[in-house]
Amino acid sequence: MTTGERASRPGGRTARVRAEVLAAVEAELAEHGYDGLTIDAVAARSGVHRTTVYRRWKTVAGLLVDLLQAGLDDSWDPADTGSLEGDLVKLNREVHAALTARPSVTQAVIAASFRTPEAAEALTAFWADRYRRSAVVVRRAAVRGEVPAATDPQQVLMTATAPLYHQLVLLRQPLSRASADRYARAAAAAALAGLGTSHAG
Repeated sequence: MTTGERASRPGGRTARVRAEVLAAVEAELAEHGYDGLTIDAVAARSGVHRTTVYRRWKTVAGLLVDLLQAGLDDSWDPADTGSLEGDLVKLNREVHAALTARPSVTQAVIAASFRTPEAAEALTAFWADRYRRSAVVVRRAAVRGEVPAATDPQQVLMTATAPLYHQLVLLRQPLSRASADRYARAAAAAALAGLGTSHAG
């Protein structure tokens, strides 16, 4: 896209400024944490004038909330590998990669979200959106006949991914990708055995 096309496209410059600022917020969070996040630092890193940042986002909390809300606007969907096990393994590998990146933006954002009610609400909305999108892996499995139709997608997804967050975020202990794969396979096996259905005991 040429400069002229960007200028004539409605919202083109606004979208570009937002992307530059939010990328700077991610980087500052990862490097300095929420306590080190300032509007001046974000402006300097992004190259966007501080007046523009103040006018649009107003506060550091506003920056964090918008960063979380931006995740609701992306086009991410879970992979379709053709099996529940394959889909859960792929999903866990994405979670593992996000939580073990150096520096981990994901962990920094999770920690920062506890600092303001607005950010906590935005993070809850983000998780709800991700669970909603990821539920398709269980619904596809039900259509293929791999799992009972009454299988609860969120329970299966939490069974697969929760150990990664518990180990890497809460306990701050290392977890290999092979272990992430094993948790995914265990969740798939449990779902295939009928656990996670409304009538499971």
